[in-house]
Amino acid sequence: MGRPASSRSPAAAPLPAANGERSVKIYFRSRKIVKKATAAKPLTATATAVPPPLPVPALPALSIPGEIEAALRHLHAADPLLSGVISATKAPTFTASPSLSAFHSLARSILYQQLAPSAADAIYARFLALLPSAAAAAAAADIATVTPAAVLALAAADLRAIGISGRKASYLHDLAGKFSAGELSDSAVAAMDEAALLAELTKVKGVGEWTVHMFMIFSLHRPDVLPCGDLGVRKGVQELYKLKALPKPEEMAALCERWRPYRSVGAWYMWRLMESKGLAARNKKNKGNASS
Repeated sequence: MGRPASSRSPAAAPLPAANGERSVKIYFRSRKIVKKATAAKPLTATATAVPPPLPVPALPALSIPGEIEAALRHLHAADPLLSGVISATKAPTFTASPSLSAFHSLARSILYQQLAPSAADAIYARFLALLPSAAAAAAAADIATVTPAAVLALAAADLRAIGISGRKASYLHDLAGKFSAGELSDSAVAAMDEAALLAELTKVKGVGEWTVHMFMIFSLHRPDVLPCGDLGVRKGVQELYKLKALPKPEEMAALCERWRPYRSVGAWYMWRLMESKGLAARNKKNKGNASS
């Protein structure tokens, strides 16, 4: 709104002379009239509702047909060094069946912690044998019947008798308690993203970041998990990029960013790279021993 114009009142006309007296001009001082500003009415423009952003769709699990092929195409194009490893290695397979429940998978992960594979296999078999329904289901290739209630029914002494340490027994009972109380469930675990899974599952005693990463890759078949704390993956990245020292987690994240959104597959190839390097070293040693 522009500035209001000044209004000036005209000078009063001289009064007529009376009785021969001089007329006197009376001047009125002009007065500035200020208009009272009225509050502007708010505009009533019709606001267009902005719809919330659509959620980013989750990538298919690596066990979905065609997903490994899509991952390999991406990794071949994204990283020439990794491409060489892929070309020299058989492609991974992530089998969807037989399918373990989230609870069963996590219980199995706890049992296998810090054990040689052969020893862990033996303890796991004895663990299933403690649960008659689980043992029968395992024989029928339907091994999804290891339940929280069944594990809670096992005394710590029963678990120790088959070679499970007292500490691991407490871990199993804590896991079973959280599933039994509804703090965790198979459906909730399946719906969580990686950050939420890491936050929730590490609340379970004995379940750390490494266990959660392995669970996400090998049980849930999540395609974009980078286990920065896994020694084999770290050594593989060191070997692939010819680093002088083992990369720290932040360096791992930066180097492997190019693998996204298939960092789980990239990590799988780091394990295979180190296996092939170890095999080559053993073959060389055996060849040297044979020729001596």
